[in-house]
Amino acid sequence: MAGFNPYLQKSSTTLSTTPYQVTFLPANVTIKVTPEGLEHNPVGEKGSILSIAEANGIMIDHSCGGVCACSTCHVFVKQGLDSCNTPTEDEEDMLDMAPGLRRDSRLACQCIPDGSQDIVIEIPGWNRNLVSETPH
Repeated sequence: MAGFNPYLQKSSTTLSTTPYQVTFLPANVTIKVTPEGLEHNPVGEKGSILSIAEANGIMIDHSCGGVCACSTCHVFVKQGLDSCNTPTEDEEDMLDMAPGLRRDSRLACQCIPDGSQDIVIEIPGWNRNLVSETPH
């Protein structure tokens, strides 16, 4: 499931114009993100951590399809939080329902790095999707 939530307030985001890296923990997988590689993936906001993860085979649970209607894509931004857009009130409301809330908590579907520094993302154990389905 993916789509668009017309009830969300728009956040002020700046997409990267320079390459940067996103490292996903605990898998310790590093993805090089280029401005050209930010084509919109139908999951999460354009350029979001969730969109980058999905486009590169990193599975993060997202029950609502990345439209900021749940908190299942809750991640921790261990490094580079200052380069990410400011959370909207809608995101903060969803984060209030997330388990293990910390100061570096973000929803992967709403967290958009501006590319000014490399990012390190920790995917909590409860958000790791370890199942892979084969197409029918």
